[in-house]
Amino acid sequence: MTIESRLPDLTEQFPELAALSGAVHKATRSGTVPPTTISLVQLRAGQIVGSTYHTIRLTDALRKAGESEERITAVATWQDAPYFTDGERLALELVEAVLTANPYGERVSDELFARASAHYDDKELWTLTVAIGHLCLFIPVALIGKPIPGRPPGKNYTKR
Repeated sequence: MTIESRLPDLTEQFPELAALSGAVHKATRSGTVPPTTISLVQLRAGQIVGSTYHTIRLTDALRKAGESEERITAVATWQDAPYFTDGERLALELVEAVLTANPYGERVSDELFARASAHYDDKELWTLTVAIGHLCLFIPVALIGKPIPGRPPGKNYTKR
């Protein structure tokens, strides 16, 4: 079976996006929020929106970073999994709140924000917010353009 992307490489059309994405990645990975926490959050975002591309890419990155299969697998069911720290749980709860519609009120409630801000300082909350936004920028790219899962950037699109 040959897997092809729907669209050609986005960075061929918009080369400045590679630099933008690299800058955001560097900014979110240079603070006090552990890079693993950010990757777990982004993996959960990929799962929520149903992106095979993001889910495979982030699972692979977590494996390469030395994360256990138990932790990686349990991201989808983090609420009752014993593998996550309090900070990771709050970050996972935040990304779920952002990406899951709440027909009864705000997605990120004052109560959730209060718990998150008791654990994370302002810069850390901004780091998590920007990390979630960074992946969200590329959700439509993955769902519409369908880059080829499991291939590295630059090799994940069909040449046209």
